[in-house]
Amino acid sequence: MPVSDARANLADMELIAEAARLGGAKAMSYFRKDPQRWTKDNDSPVSEADLAVDRQLAEILQAARPGYGWLSEETADDSSRLQSERSFVVDPIDGTRGFLSGSPEWTVAIAVVEAGRPVAAALYQPVTDHLYTAVPGHGAHCNGAVLKISGRVSLEGASAAGPKAITGKVELRDRGIRPAGYVPSLALRLAILAAGRIDLAVVRENACDWDLAASDLLVQEAGGRLEDLRGRPLFYNRGSVRHSALVGGPKALVDPLRPILAELM
Repeated sequence: MPVSDARANLADMELIAEAARLGGAKAMSYFRKDPQRWTKDNDSPVSEADLAVDRQLAEILQAARPGYGWLSEETADDSSRLQSERSFVVDPIDGTRGFLSGSPEWTVAIAVVEAGRPVAAALYQPVTDHLYTAVPGHGAHCNGAVLKISGRVSLEGASAAGPKAITGKVELRDRGIRPAGYVPSLALRLAILAAGRIDLAVVRENACDWDLAASDLLVQEAGGRLEDLRGRPLFYNRGSVRHSALVGGPKALVDPLRPILAELM
């Protein structure tokens, strides 16, 4: 990687980390205060907090990097992002259901994407004050501590987080895989994976760029993999922002689990 790119990545990481903290503070001003809410066309919830954080992040980030594209869950998509060398990929509140229920398991997720891959990531969990960051070649961190993917090498005894309808299937239990529960924020589920607190993560099809881009880089930089069920890496800021079913974890577990999941999902 050219030195100039590494410097740009680090500068972008610092920018989005600060923006994520500010977005988290904005979200906390609505947390457990019964914000106004609606249901979107896909039956997912959105609240006035999501929209307020989205506006704030757009103001901060677009002012700092006016040449970057913008892709956010709560902003109408603008195809001009496809012509930008770098784009922000943003979920102002990932895990809105958890946020609205008063759960601490929601995050502000921001990535910078270049040539289809994240080159800077910041994921902030405001309730716990956990800030996850990563840039290529510099590892992944949470509040400065290095993240490392699970070192488990056998599916027997491995923990897997994801929808219970998948992680609880008898085909997985028979191989010794145990469910690790469901985290409302997909981005946080993958950050926990990167931290080695669970061994595997399973993701249903139709997750979007903003759910995945930041945590994808966390997982990769922590020494793990996040890929589809054919073993392909993910690419972002394309015409379609949706992805097929995914699995994440260390290579030693992902390789044998992938074909099993392909039969189930």
